[in-house]
Amino acid sequence: MKLWEKGIKTKEVILEFTSGEDRILDLRLAKDDVIASMAHSAMLGKVGLLTETETRDLINSLLEIFYAVGAGTFEIEPGMEDVHSQVEKILTQKLGDTGKKVHTARSRNDQVITDLKLYYRSEIISIVEKLKFLVEKLLLKSDENADVEIPGYTHFQAAMPSSFGLWFGAYAESLTEDLQALSGTFRYINQNPLGSAAGYGSSFPIDRQFTTELLEFDDLHINSVNAQLSRGKSEKLMMSGISGIAGSLSKMAMDMVLFMNQNFNLMGLNEEFTTGSSIMPHKKNPDVLELIRAKANRIQAKETEVLLLINNLPSGYHRDFQLLKEICFPAIDDVNQLLQIMTLVVDNVEMKEIDRNDEKYKYLATVDSINEKVIQGTAFRDAYKEVAEEISEGKYKAGKKITHSHIGSIGNTGSGRIMDKLIKEISFFQLEKYSAFDNNFINRMKSQYNV
Repeated sequence: MKLWEKGIKTKEVILEFTSGEDRILDLRLAKDDVIASMAHSAMLGKVGLLTETETRDLINSLLEIFYAVGAGTFEIEPGMEDVHSQVEKILTQKLGDTGKKVHTARSRNDQVITDLKLYYRSEIISIVEKLKFLVEKLLLKSDENADVEIPGYTHFQAAMPSSFGLWFGAYAESLTEDLQALSGTFRYINQNPLGSAAGYGSSFPIDRQFTTELLEFDDLHINSVNAQLSRGKSEKLMMSGISGIAGSLSKMAMDMVLFMNQNFNLMGLNEEFTTGSSIMPHKKNPDVLELIRAKANRIQAKETEVLLLINNLPSGYHRDFQLLKEICFPAIDDVNQLLQIMTLVVDNVEMKEIDRNDEKYKYLATVDSINEKVIQGTAFRDAYKEVAEEISEGKYKAGKKITHSHIGSIGNTGSGRIMDKLIKEISFFQLEKYSAFDNNFINRMKSQYNV
């Protein structure tokens, strides 16, 4: 079944090519398609395009489909082009002419954009919840390891004293700042395109504000053409938002792989999280971190893939957009998984103390030595030259350890301030509201239409 069928048979090879992976990928949109269809049906009833009985019958039948999706019994049958066709077929088989009315005043264009926005909104909430848990874990590790000294590196050379408290806190704050970019994505996606139809509105007296409020969008795409322009732009911003998170995870995984190298020997990982070698029995490989790094890097390529697909398209709908699902859905799955796995890894690493007497750390405190001279009254540039000469002549010896006190330093990691920043960024996403959206919406439908 195709919603656009007019009695002219299209070649099967063309149908297979144009349908692509939609039958498979659309299964994850089924819940959102049903919810959007309920909201649309409720609106049609409100403006008088459906009778009370027709509205109630549609809502009731859509609820049955919703529960089938939740139970895993909903499927898109062979021959169905997409989830929209399958839902409408079920409604028509059960309700006859009433089922045929569900598509009044909408197009597959605004239908799929609405589904996608609901899906992306839900996935952002899932990502934010996992990211929050990881950041909280990192801040806990930061506090627990505030005094565990490690070298800080520049140009891959041991440069200055650092600490695991500072290192864990750095990635906690980096991921928190990634939320700032994702919040912009969330704000854009959380707008209602329903009612824009094929991109040019409808001659029916529909109420777009009603569906906006019912679906708990923060706003609506006012202009119908602009609502269609959001297809592709939503995906570009979505990939950009998760790309920032992936970048932080990739860099963090790379650090940890190096720290676990025997030549660094700064960090260990619970053996249950490592893999072995087929010929070297001593190996404990951090494959999990290498795959986090690789998958995170692949996610960062997705924004470019989306850009290459949409950049030369004019306004209006184009079938090119169908391929966005193939790009974005796996990337969303991956970033959710990476956040979960990295949280497990962080919970199972052990930190190792460094030996300041080790030859490779001989000059780790040169900056502190300079600062000590400055505190005693020597001008900074003169103190720098004095320490440089001591190093050149082989006379350098580290002085007493200087306490780092400013916020964001070894002695004052600022983990409390980072937590405050996290709470502030998290509040924007209204986790409690949108985590409960599906249940609240369904309960409202059941109550309002006595089903």
